[in-house]
Amino acid sequence: MPKVFVTRQILDSGIKLLKDKGFEVEVSGVDGVMPREELLQKVKGADAILSLLTDKVNDELFDAAGPQLKIVANYAVGYDNIDVPAATKRNIIITNTPGVLTESVAEHAIALMFAIARKVVESDQFMRDGKFHGWAPMMYLGNDLVGKTLGLVGLGRIGAAVAKRMHDGFEMKVVYYDLKRNEELEKQYGIEHKELDSLLKEADFISIHVPSTPETKHLINAERLKMMKPSAYLVNTARGPVVDEAALVEALKNNVIRGAGLDVYESEPVMAPGLAELPNTVLTPHTASATEETRGAMSELAAKNIIEVLEGRAPLTPVK
Repeated sequence: MPKVFVTRQILDSGIKLLKDKGFEVEVSGVDGVMPREELLQKVKGADAILSLLTDKVNDELFDAAGPQLKIVANYAVGYDNIDVPAATKRNIIITNTPGVLTESVAEHAIALMFAIARKVVESDQFMRDGKFHGWAPMMYLGNDLVGKTLGLVGLGRIGAAVAKRMHDGFEMKVVYYDLKRNEELEKQYGIEHKELDSLLKEADFISIHVPSTPETKHLINAERLKMMKPSAYLVNTARGPVVDEAALVEALKNNVIRGAGLDVYESEPVMAPGLAELPNTVLTPHTASATEETRGAMSELAAKNIIEVLEGRAPLTPVK
């Protein structure tokens, strides 16, 4: 009977698929990230591992699991937590969960834009603190999104979903930076490809949608933050290391840019010193894909990848 180890509690729709196939399934009982030594013990003898982005999947883990390990199904689109070349050398298949979380992450990025531009969090706290004593013409002035310029750093599935919604729904001018041009989307939504520095100088809202790679680490640094308009807002629902978080704190403190909405952080779960105290931020705990629909679909897709491989077929969404 094939053995599957799931490194953290997830929605059980995928777990049920695995059990219905007759697999021996063990799910971590730890409330949080499993301590490394315990994880290395638990994966022993596993034919498949369903991992999370908080798990470091490398030679050490592969050695601990043993030579029978056939697949690691990552419960995420990103897979920067996995040493893919090491897996390839061992003929271990790596899969991820693209597509199923596109809509929810795009929605969250848009929600952060609105929340930071309209001072939703500050206003909410103001009400809860009992400070509202009547309408005032200058109270919590924010900014409209309609008619503004949206700059997308990355135009993959999620970036394209944001472009569609903000172009069609809010008449935003959309510009984007990506290593690959998408001329079809350019025509469809009237969007323009720009070099990154040009985009930063032009956009009123900048939303990041690139993976975490050595090339994208600190892609948005102190120098590039200074290129942005003082009235601009930065949103990041991609990966924390893309932004130099310490530089962002300084930029926000010194009004280099107007505000930021963040769902990811450079050294998660720790935030850069001073970030939490800044009023011109909206901060969420890496929950962009946290909807029942999406997390359930992620669970099922990861499980289906495992089923395909353990039954001798090709996975649905292999990492290239």
